[in-house]
Amino acid sequence: MFTESGFTVIVGAGPTGLTLARQLDRYRVPYRIVEKSPHPFEGSRGKGLQPRTLEVLDDLGLLDRFLTAGSPYPPMRAHLPGGGTRDWRLDEPHEPTAEAPWPNTLMVPQWRTGELLADGIPVEYGVGVTAVTQDSVTLDTGEVVEARWIVGADGGRSTVRKALGIGFEGETFEEERLLIADVLVTGLDREHWHVWPGADGRSMGLGLCPLPGTDRFQLTTPPTDRPLAELVADFDPSITITDVGWTTEFRANIRMVSRYRSGNVFLAGDAAHVHSPAGGQGLNTGVQDAYNLGWKLATGDDALLDTYEAERLPVAAGVLGISTRLHRRQVEEGAEAAMRRDDPALRQLPLNYRGGPLAAEHRADPGELRAGDRMPDAVLDDGRRLFDVLRGPHATLLAVGWTGGMPTLPGSVQVRHLALDTLAGVREECLLLVRPDGYVGCATTDPRHIVEYAALIKVR
Repeated sequence: MFTESGFTVIVGAGPTGLTLARQLDRYRVPYRIVEKSPHPFEGSRGKGLQPRTLEVLDDLGLLDRFLTAGSPYPPMRAHLPGGGTRDWRLDEPHEPTAEAPWPNTLMVPQWRTGELLADGIPVEYGVGVTAVTQDSVTLDTGEVVEARWIVGADGGRSTVRKALGIGFEGETFEEERLLIADVLVTGLDREHWHVWPGADGRSMGLGLCPLPGTDRFQLTTPPTDRPLAELVADFDPSITITDVGWTTEFRANIRMVSRYRSGNVFLAGDAAHVHSPAGGQGLNTGVQDAYNLGWKLATGDDALLDTYEAERLPVAAGVLGISTRLHRRQVEEGAEAAMRRDDPALRQLPLNYRGGPLAAEHRADPGELRAGDRMPDAVLDDGRRLFDVLRGPHATLLAVGWTGGMPTLPGSVQVRHLALDTLAGVREECLLLVRPDGYVGCATTDPRHIVEYAALIKVR
């Protein structure tokens, strides 16, 4: 579909950089992806994949592997000071619908997410970046790589962001820290996420969450100098830690850039925004940054690439606000209140680009589904799902109840006629052009608008 982009260097091979590499692969855009660490990330850290991210993985052809590797979030089991227990859930399970086939958060350890995304991607591990210009990257090997586009997906301490001189505004709460470790445990069932209250009865003293596809638990506790085996034994002497693996100390760091682009250089994921882990939003937002940027890089069109910042910066700011509010609840109201995940916004399905530069809504009375919205799934007359039609690097024209003339479009555009009652949120016949990333780009009753929009997004 797209052939005009130049060579791209991706700095950072976390979930964001790897998602971008997969996007460029499907458009046959040449790239290199370098990662300063000598090996893939080894910890469980960002373990929650939200429903919208699952839809992205479906489009990339990876979802079945993730569903096999992961599991739904287990119920919580609070171990009470008096010796009893109380069970509860972060969020009540949601039943799949025609519009949202994967409505629940999937737990997958971050190292496994990276492993699945990296399969077949030529990551250059142990290769850092020392300098960045508008058309080159200097590697710590001494090699200077010329590039048309450079993407910094290199985390909260981004070398690329610092080289650009882009500020990272926000706050670091040094006193709000959390120790996280991947541990082997005996004496504890794996059907629950176990938590013990702290000394004040409100904060979390200890958490042990079973990690799917492994024999380990993710341990969380306030920072301590004591051996973790001793700490755990204080909460419950029947539990034994037999091994401590990956360990890190998290500090509350809530920051964001004021711009995603500087000339030929772009920022994505944690290089552009860092979140509290409350709400499980950071990794997911980075994956969707890459999903938005990939198809635009493939066009090589400067004006279209400007829409990356225009679309993603407001979304990231909104998501950052949600995770920050949850973090403050944890500090002010206690662990259980902050751990709730029943806000629909956390699933990221309602996030949209309405009112943005690529949302062309021409209908006088559009109904609930509008330009800029995520295209929901649907069951088609032949039994297939709409997501089956959308899957892939192409744009898709949906003629919904349409009886008029059809626009003339490039052959890469997939065309599908749908009955008027097929799509939720559409009440009158119309033409919908769905972007390569699954968002409604143009909604109209005039075929000329579709032709104009296809030219705008450089469909060929």
